Formats: sequence, structure tokens, C-alpha cells
Amino acid sequence: MASSNGYKLRCSIPGHEMDVRGLTAFGFPEGAFVSVSRDRTGRVWVPNSSPDNGFTEMHCMSGHSNFVSCVCIIAPSETYPRGLIATGGNDNNICVFSLDQPQPLFTLKGHKNTVCALSSGKFGTLLSGSWDTTAKVWLNEKCMMTLQGHSAAVWAVVILPEQGLMLSGSADKTIKLWKAGRCEKTFTGHEDCVRGLAVISNTEFFSCSNDTSIRRWLVTGECVQVYYSHTNYIYSLAVFPNCQDFVSTGEDRTLRIWKKGECFQTICLPAQSVWCCCILPNGDIAVGASDGIIRIFTEAEDRMASAEDLQAFEDELSKATIDPKTGDLGDIKFEDLPGREHLNEPGNRDGQTRLIKDGQKVEAYHWSVNDGRWVKIGDVVGGSNQQTSKSVMYEGKEYDYVFTIDVNEGGPSMKLPYNVSDDPWLTAHNFLQKNDLNPMFLDQVANFIINNTKGHVVGPAQPAGGDPFTDCIFNGGARYIPGSSDDRPGFGADPFTGGGAYSSAAIRQTATNIYFPKTDGVTFEQANTTQIIAKLKELNGGAPQEHKLSEEILENLEKLLASVCGPVSSELSPNIQQINLLWKASHWPEDIVFPVLDIMRLAVRHPQVNESLCGEAEGVQLCNHLLSLMRPEGRPANQMLALRTLCNCFSGRHGRTLLMAQREVVLSRAADLATVCNKNIHIALATLVLNYAGCLHSQPDLEAKAQCLSVASRALETVQDKEAVFRLLVALGTTVASDQTAKDLARSLGVNSQISKYSSVSDPSKVGDCCQLVLKELQ
Repeated sequence: MASSNGYKLRCSIPGHEMDVRGLTAFGFPEGAFVSVSRDRTGRVWVPNSSPDNGFTEMHCMSGHSNFVSCVCIIAPSETYPRGLIATGGNDNNICVFSLDQPQPLFTLKGHKNTVCALSSGKFGTLLSGSWDTTAKVWLNEKCMMTLQGHSAAVWAVVILPEQGLMLSGSADKTIKLWKAGRCEKTFTGHEDCVRGLAVISNTEFFSCSNDTSIRRWLVTGECVQVYYSHTNYIYSLAVFPNCQDFVSTGEDRTLRIWKKGECFQTICLPAQSVWCCCILPNGDIAVGASDGIIRIFTEAEDRMASAEDLQAFEDELSKATIDPKTGDLGDIKFEDLPGREHLNEPGNRDGQTRLIKDGQKVEAYHWSVNDGRWVKIGDVVGGSNQQTSKSVMYEGKEYDYVFTIDVNEGGPSMKLPYNVSDDPWLTAHNFLQKNDLNPMFLDQVANFIINNTKGHVVGPAQPAGGDPFTDCIFNGGARYIPGSSDDRPGFGADPFTGGGAYSSAAIRQTATNIYFPKTDGVTFEQANTTQIIAKLKELNGGAPQEHKLSEEILENLEKLLASVCGPVSSELSPNIQQINLLWKASHWPEDIVFPVLDIMRLAVRHPQVNESLCGEAEGVQLCNHLLSLMRPEGRPANQMLALRTLCNCFSGRHGRTLLMAQREVVLSRAADLATVCNKNIHIALATLVLNYAGCLHSQPDLEAKAQCLSVASRALETVQDKEAVFRLLVALGTTVASDQTAKDLARSLGVNSQISKYSSVSDPSKVGDCCQLVLKELQ
């Protein structure tokens, strides 16, 4: 039965030896939750049947070599019908546990610093955030993508329920929206580190920050509401099932419950840092704090603690000590404070703080609307009139202390400046980073600060344990068009010979799927050699003297073109001199180089040219040169021909080897050209992705397949041409065919919903047919 008096303590669980840093509800068994702590353990708690409505530890997990910072649940699957528990730690690792053993089933390694945030999505997808400034997407024990773009620690991550969208919040004060591994939008508004994120719906989310605010956002970028009530850093958020009300916790020692957009109730705790919270299935709230205790609060009268336990909790709260520097109490002038009689006047709002003097003591109270009275929340010490240390100048700034730290015997000493209002753990982390010292010294340095500032670091017995911030180019009639096979205006024909057939080897057909997997390379074959040479000579005639090609070079290029476009024979084979002259001519000025690139596009199909230009010594130079021509601000003709040349490189063994080795940089640069409004560039881009997918089809390289999925998915956001769309669909189908992990990743990226609009395309019919087959694969 719900109480009209708001939430009250249900029980306290002293289950950890150090700060409780993460909490999450767990569905097995019913009503359970998981906690993780700086004591390096994770624990599963289940409700018991005792009169005190408490919880019993059911399972203890250990596997981290340092503090455990975060936790999330991976949804049940056929293999793990009770789901899995993922934890992230200061050892840079993610451990994944089942309920069957205390040791991890497996450990995910890849981050270079503390893993401080985790979120799970559909099909077993896991998203992690780290102090190394990245977020990573994991699936089936593999890192599928690394999300790079933040300039500081990634403190918070969440996966949105639909559309394959992911969010990350950072100490760089921004939130980023990711789709298929690409940052789609950056949200700005917070004035300090973003510490927490919580999903409201497919289209909305909350964020909280060290700037003491909570913001409500639309995924389209608008901040629709800002909430203020906290007086210090806000660390965590959790949303009630009604997707409107929520709870928050922070460094101001409070849990705050928000209803209908207002702070409905403030509950103070006898611990400085209230690190984390979660909402249990029955509506109760679990919070974890720096004193190592988990506390459960309920609004159901039949689950509330006994009167004795409620009084004991209030007594514990009243004995706490409050440092005004961390509680935002302002400058305290003892002589101006009212006496105890001031408590006879009611407060104006729930959680309002009032200070009174009682003899030589300063006491802090907060107003409880539910109880209709002032509740003591602690004694105030260390006010502004009680400073005992003198300011010390260091690097032009004033500090309360400047310590000399000797790390290595005989080595240089280091200076550590500190103000008593600073967080010792944050100061220690910054000191270690600045001096490139091992983060394992964090405890040692923080405790050194605490022990040498006795009387100034005031609060609970346990240290706070705060982690750091933590176009068409040519017009007209019968003229040369790069890559064209005839004289029609435009960029010319694409590499289909009609009827939807590839110009490369025949497609392997099955009874139901003639489209994928497509494992033989698709190339751009069409050429009008006469017009290519005519354009080359025309441009050479008008070129500056220093760039003019000699008649001998022109003659060699013409012979080369004839040899690579005719039947392969020893008599007409290109020689090394011709190949070298082609390479030299490809560095012509960018405004006239396109006919040379067209020759190169056709030449790399020849085995000898492929070996010479794509071999170990020359290959990387070729790749870098083509990538330089593919800059987004470059010329469209060069972009298109560079892409087509890369596609044609797949026709030879040396070219395939080169491009597989350079895959990451090639696909990344190519993906940027999806935003160029040019259908022929889009077709060439789609073909490149398709060729990569074909090479990867029989390989277990999940990271490479993830990049193919990401680039194809991103390209489908902007590509309109149906031929390009078709090739991207074939690339998707080839990537996921016979690979369950790739299918799971594609589903988690929202590929299904993204491509479903093409399933009804009937002109050309191959688009709709192929789309339906890809959707069938992803079911």
C-alpha cells in the first residue's frame, strides 16, 4: 500500500567494505538487484521473508584487480536464460558473469583506462564508456566498434531502445548521439562534466552533470527542460516506468525524487557521496553511497522499516559532519546564525536547509514536507571563519597546501597543489595523469592527501572515493566523361551490362537468393580509349610548361592503355617503364589529372600493373595518393575515379591484399563521400563496400565486418540512387550471411528499420527483392 507521506527507509544493507559505485535491477530471481563496489566485488541481492523486509546476498562475484565502477545486465538469451551481469573497473576491463560461478565467464579487454559506464541493448550488444575518452561497442566477446570524438573521459553511456542509436556523456561537457559508429549529433548545454544519462523513450533522455543540473533532451537535439534542486555534483539518474518521474543522487548527500517535473522529495543520507541509484520492479529505490551501505527506500507502508529503525537512521544522519565547502552552505558567520527557536518556523519547500547555532556548535537541518518538521542532517564544521592553513603560491595560483611528492628514490620530486575544498581523489588522479604516473598509485596519493589535511577533509569515515572527470563536372554533348563508355552527358554507365548482371564473374545462384553473398569483386570496366587519350592530349596542350608531358610519355601512356584494355597477351603486356610513367603522371595538378586517373582505373585490372602498383613497396603510396584525391573538399571527378580505381584493385591478388591491410583508413575516408551529392560517387562508394564485404565473407574478422556494416548503414542515410542502394543492400547481405554475430550487430545498429522502406521498391525490382532477402537474414 502506497503512503501519502512519500518515500521512507525500507532497509540498510551493509554489504560492501568500500564505496558502492553501481546498482542495477536484476530479473532473476524476482525483485533482485546487483551492486558493485570499490572493494572489487559485485554482489547479487534478493529480498528475504524476514520481518525487516531486508535483502540477502545470493551471489558474490570477483574478477577485477582494482575498483569496480559500473554494472549492467545483459538480457536473457537462449544460451543464458537468466541473463548475464557485466561489470567495468579501474583495471580497464569488463568482466561478464553468470549466476553459476563467482569468476567471470569471460573478460573484455580493449579500453586503455578505467571503464566507468556500461549499457546493454538488444541481441547482447554492450556499450562501454571509459576515462580513455572512447566508448566501445561489444558483441559476442568482441569489440565491434570504437566510438571516438570526445576530448575527455566518457562518464555515461546508454543504448536507446530502437533505431540503433547510442548516447555518450563526457567530462568535455557534451553528449554525443551515435549511429552505426558515427557521431550524428553533439548536444551542448551543460557547463561541467556530464555524469549520467537515462533513457525516457525512443526519442527522449535525461542527463545530469557536475553543474548541478538535470536536462531533458530530444534526440533531435533540443533541450526541452532543465531541472534544478541539487547543490553539488549529480552522479546518477533512474527513470520510473511511467517515463516521466525519476530519481537522482549526488555529492550533496541526497537522493531526490522528481514527480511531474518538480523535486517532490529530498532524502538526506549520512554519507557525503551518493554515487548511484536504481528503481526496483516494485517501485522501491536502491541507492549506494561512499559509506559502503546500500539503502532501500519505499513508499509502500507495509515495506517501511520499523519506527525503531527509522529513528536509528535519523539519529545516524544527525551525527554526520558537514563541510560547508562541499555542501554549498555559503559563507557561515557564526554570530549571525539564529538559535534553536528558528526551527519553530516551517520550511518553504522539501529539502530546504536551515542552519542554527546551539551553544558553540552549528547544526544543519532540512525541511521534510512529508513529516512536517525539520530533520537534523548533521553538524557543520570547517566554516569560512575556521581556516587554519595559509595560502601558498604555486604556478601563479593560491593553494591551501603544496605537497612535495617523491615517487622514485633519487629521482626528481614533484609538487602536488591542493585546496581543502578539492576532492582528494580527483586531485590525486590529475596529479598522476599530469606526471604520467601509474594509476595504481591513486589510493596511495589520495590517502596521503587525506592524512596530511586532517581537520579539513570532513565527512563520513570512508573517503569519498570520487573518480576523476571525470554535380555534374562537365556539360554538353559528345565530349569525354571520366569513366564513361559512350558520349552521353553525365558520368557515364555504371558497371552493369544490363539486366542487373554484374560485369564480373557470374553470380552464384541459389533457388531463392541470386544476390548475395557476393564474393567476387565488382569492377568498373567501361572505357572509350580514344576519348581518354584525346582529353589527355588536350589538357596537356594547355598545361603550364612545368607540368607538360613529353610526346614520349604520352605515347607510352597510350600504349599502356591499349595493352590493358585489349586481351591479355605477352606481346601487348605493359612494361615497367609505362607503369612508372603512369604513376608519375598521376601526380598532375588536380584540375587536369582525371584522364590519367581514368587510365589508372583501367590499368590496375591488369595482373602486371596490379602487382607493380599494389605490391608491398608501392602499394601504400598508391593508397595514400588515392585517399588524398578523395578528400571531401576535392574535385568530384577525382573522387569518383579514385574510388573506382580502388574498386578495380580488388581484381588482383596484390590489390586485395593491399586494400585489406588498409581497410580501416580506406573505408573511413570513403564513408565521408556519402555526403557529396553525386550519384556516381555513391555508386562507386557502394561498390567499394561491397568488394570489402565479399573479401570478408569467409573470414572471422568481426571488427572489419563491423566497419562494413557501419559504413553501409551510414551511406544509406544519404544515398538516393537506386543502383547505389542496391549495391549497399548486397554488401549488407554479404556481410551478415552465415555469420550470426554480424547479424546480431546489424540488428543492434537498427539496420532492419533503416532498410525496410526499400522492401517495396519495384523499379528496379532487384532493390525490393534484395532488401526482402536481407530482412529475412536479420529475422
